[in-house]
Amino acid sequence: MRDLRIAILNGPNLDKLGSRETEIYGPGTYQDLVDACTAVARELGVAIEISQTQSEGALVERIHAAAETVDGIVLNAAAYTHTSVALRDALLCHDLPVVEVHISNPDAREPFRRENLIADAVTATVKGFGRQGYELALRGLVTLLESGSGRRKTP
Repeated sequence: MRDLRIAILNGPNLDKLGSRETEIYGPGTYQDLVDACTAVARELGVAIEISQTQSEGALVERIHAAAETVDGIVLNAAAYTHTSVALRDALLCHDLPVVEVHISNPDAREPFRRENLIADAVTATVKGFGRQGYELALRGLVTLLESGSGRRKTP
């Protein structure tokens, strides 16, 4: 174990994977995603805490709590990416590396999805790689943490 702890925080509707817009998000379930993240974490030798919530407030609280116990965050804020100043402000409260991940490419979708309120509050973004984006985000975050260059961008 590398002695790194990473939180994987997921926002609204991701628990509906497998039944929600499968042409965009694929046929696998949320549990399949959790299992894949767990396997990658095991391979990397890192500990993960993974959670999903529909609530903006709960997601903000999880960011604050994670900042006390983990070395970095992989975050799929889902729809809150485009709407939540509170989420952005929560990320800016902590000097913790955060890799934003999106299963789809929001820039290639509806115009309102091109607005990203958290872009300047995260370290890096992975989008458009399907569920493999989580693996890329985990591997990238571990690399950043081990190199010591994992701090977020300064807005």
